[in-house]
Amino acid sequence: MRILITNDDGVNSSGIMAAKKAVEDLGMIDVVAPATQQSGIGHALTLFEPIRVTSTNLPDSSEAFSVSGTPTDAVIIGIYEVTEKKPDLVISGINIGENLGKSELTTSGTIGAAMEAAVHGIPSIAVSLQVTRGDIKFHDGHVELDYRHASKILNRVAKKVIEKGLPSGVDLLNLNIPSHPSSDKIKLTRLGDRMYKIHIEKRLDPRGRPYYWIDGDPILNDEYGTDVHAIKEERCACLTPISLDCTAKLDIMDGWLD
Repeated sequence: MRILITNDDGVNSSGIMAAKKAVEDLGMIDVVAPATQQSGIGHALTLFEPIRVTSTNLPDSSEAFSVSGTPTDAVIIGIYEVTEKKPDLVISGINIGENLGKSELTTSGTIGAAMEAAVHGIPSIAVSLQVTRGDIKFHDGHVELDYRHASKILNRVAKKVIEKGLPSGVDLLNLNIPSHPSSDKIKLTRLGDRMYKIHIEKRLDPRGRPYYWIDGDPILNDEYGTDVHAIKEERCACLTPISLDCTAKLDIMDGWLD
């Protein structure tokens, strides 16, 4: 069993070490991740500049590979250049900050990396830990967090994927873990409507020209059965099965073109 671990917080993030420790009893581990913080980059691929890969050491002295590009780049480099054979499982995370709802599906670099693995036919898990401090979500480097519960949950889910594979029609899993869990339960959920309400802040530079910061006010709740509700109201780990096939039912379009 060979497991490839990546992330979007950068190879020096404490979350990548937590993921490694969580599953090192399950097989051989390869770590290939972006050199720097890449949150919000989604499923982006580097096509117009070269990608550099550098060998580095993690805090436990094991080797990892730092990639100058995006999380998607790191997965491709990991699968086709670094690993001795195609991985049996790809884990993206543990991300610092939850990834919930439909909007995060396309903007999250953590989920984007897991999607890329799924494109290549490899079962994958995107795993994220809720944090209550917004200032550490985009930190570049090591952050001290309590990963014990998240690591335990990740190990359970990874074991299930290794033992059973993913059900037909499921290409990847989006796993979110609350910062203050109410229990060890893992709840199956659907994607919530959204995680943030978009907020744009307009400012003026010293020359009087406008510039903008795109930000968001967190959505505090969503319908029962969604990932947002499970994390924020039930304080329960949630697992959302994702399919790469985003095609809507074709019969909905019957007569539309007539």
